[in-house]
Order: sequence, then structure tokens, then C-alpha cells
Amino acid sequence: MTGSLDGVLVADFSRVLAGPYATMLLADLGADVVKVERPGAGDDTRAWGPPYDDAGTATYFLSVNRNKRSVALDLTDPGDLSVARELAYRADVVVQNFRPGTMERYGLGHADVAAANPRAVYCSISGFGSGAGADRPGYDLLVQAVGGLMSVTGARPGEPVKVGVALVDVITGLHATVGILAALRHREATGAGQHVEVNLLSSLLSALVNQASGYVTAGVVPGILGNAHPSIVPYELLPTADRPLAVAVGTDAQFRALCRALGVPAIAEDPRYAGNADRVRHRDALITTLSERTALRSADDLAAALGGVGVPCGPVNDLAGALGLASELGLAPVVDVDGPDRAQTARQVANPITLSVTPANYHRPPPGLGAHTAEVRAWLAARRTDPEARDR
Repeated sequence: MTGSLDGVLVADFSRVLAGPYATMLLADLGADVVKVERPGAGDDTRAWGPPYDDAGTATYFLSVNRNKRSVALDLTDPGDLSVARELAYRADVVVQNFRPGTMERYGLGHADVAAANPRAVYCSISGFGSGAGADRPGYDLLVQAVGGLMSVTGARPGEPVKVGVALVDVITGLHATVGILAALRHREATGAGQHVEVNLLSSLLSALVNQASGYVTAGVVPGILGNAHPSIVPYELLPTADRPLAVAVGTDAQFRALCRALGVPAIAEDPRYAGNADRVRHRDALITTLSERTALRSADDLAAALGGVGVPCGPVNDLAGALGLASELGLAPVVDVDGPDRAQTARQVANPITLSVTPANYHRPPPGLGAHTAEVRAWLAARRTDPEARDR
């Protein structure tokens, strides 16, 4: 099956999450991603377990490394470094997330690659940029803290908590992917590559959207509201007889439908709750009143009743429930990836992008460390000796 990015060679020097997530998305769309790893150890996430699959591989690594080839190269070894440089100098895209300055020491920085391969799109991913923050290590937890995300996340004021997944890394990986695709489009038009730079802090600030805008535009420093929304009410968890129910009322019409379904239509006529701004001002009184009604019924019963009258709602699912829901809705959230690199099929969460002509393709399970070293070395050697193959 032909992918949108067939023929695009990606030299992937990234590890852990943001970079590998970006390159996996590119690989799903058809790019040939060659993952460069340290001999004997590989990507850090190979050791980040439990949990492990039946073959003993950390599921963290498996989550972001399908559809790639792995080559084991020691960049401190002159011979291996020569191979790494040749790979980068032939690639359409180079992705790296070393600390700023590291790749330059090996002759693999943007200037080095651009001099040898001016068509290359070079993507650098860092924690805090290549300027004054270049020496600061970029870890998701750290950026969630200093970047403001934890200041608006938690059960109650004074108790900030991190999001339950490395969300900043994922957001940064998405931004990197968008930047790479934009740069490839520019190259298609002009023939010239360019340097794409993304960092965790800037990506998080962009992703804080309305919270960041509230401060930048109106000077409002948001705080922790638990599961409530700073600008919409009711838009939070409400108690039921068995488990919490998320209710996301975004319009006055939905609020009136909610009140009717709960058997308290008069609440919608109360001047304190007439419009959304009114409901925000009287949040505590309204939520107390609504909670007294929702606590009398089960979450499933309420979800059916409210959903039936157009009120967006749903119970709090664990991952099993979430994947089950996606399956019920026909979204096919899990795929089995077969290939020669592993003795068994790898179960993976599917790529969420649907393309009508060039859909995501799952043709290679996450690779064993260095599984394609000989193959890639031979491929590079063939291009050194065959003049007609040098540009292919």
C-alpha cells in the first residue's frame, strides 16, 4: 500500500518520547525511518519497565517505535560515526533531541547536514530551546511544573499534580511532525531544506490555549479548579450513585435540557443561572443543587437519559473502558502489527489519522536493537559504489 510519505528517508537520532512519537507518525504515513541507537543499550525506553510484553520488551518502547528500522551505531567510534554521517547526509529528514551542541560535536548538526545535503529537513527537539535555556534538561515532569500545567491541574488549590501521561512530550512530538511536513512542502516548492526547531516549554504554552490567553490578554492567572472549567458551568464531574459522570454543558439549551432530565426544570429559569456567565458566578450553589439530583441515579442511567436529550456526558472510564468504547463505536483503536523483526505480533494503539487514499500502514513491529544494522550498512555501501544509485 502506498503511503503519503513513500520515498522519504528519515534519519532518526531521537530517543525517549517526543522525537520517537513524531518519527513513528511519519513512518505510519509511509516514510522509511532509520532509528540510530546506542549499541548494547539502545533507546532509554527499552529499559523503562514494567510492564513488558511476552517477549520481555518494555511496552513504553513499543508504544512509539513501530514501522522503523534500527541500526546500532556508537557515535564515539570513527567508523560508526562515518556511517551515521552518511545516513544523515543522504536523508530527507533528520530528527534529533540531544542537548543543543551535542550533534554539532559529531559533525551532525544542522549546519553540517545542510552543507552536505541542502535539501534535508533538519528537526531539533529540546526542552527549553537553543538559546539561554540550552543547558536545561528537558523532562516532561519538569516542564509540566515550570510551564504552568501543574498550576491548573489538581484536586484542589495548593495540591498541583502532573497529568497522568507525558503529555508535553506528545504535544511537542505533534508540533515537530507538523513542522517537518510544512518544511517538506516548502522543499517540494523550492528544492531547499530548512531547520525546524521545537521545544517542550513553547509547545506546552501553546497547548495551554484559553488558560494562557486569559493571562496574556486579560492578566488573569488561573488556578486549580479540580475537574471544573474556568469559563463554562456545568462542565465537570458530577457524583452519581456509583461512579463520577462527566457533564459538558456548553450552551444554554443544553443546560435547560439537563435540568428537565434531572426533574428540576425550574433551575433553568433561576436568574442566577440564566446564562453561562451567570452560572460561572454562582458555580458552587449550582453544582451543589445538581449534585443532589445526580447522586440519586447510576452513572449509566444518567448517561443514557442525558445523552438522549442532547446533553454531552459520559462516565469516567479506565483504559479498558476507553478502548472498549472506541471499539463499540467502530473506531478500531488497536491493530496487530506483523513483521519479520519479532517472533510474535505486536499489538499497538492505532494511528488516529484517517486518510481516504493513503491511510496509515502497519508493516513493521517495533525493531529489536540493531536489527537492521547490516541491512542499512549494505544499502549505504551500494550507493557509494553505484553512481546511478547515489541519489535514490
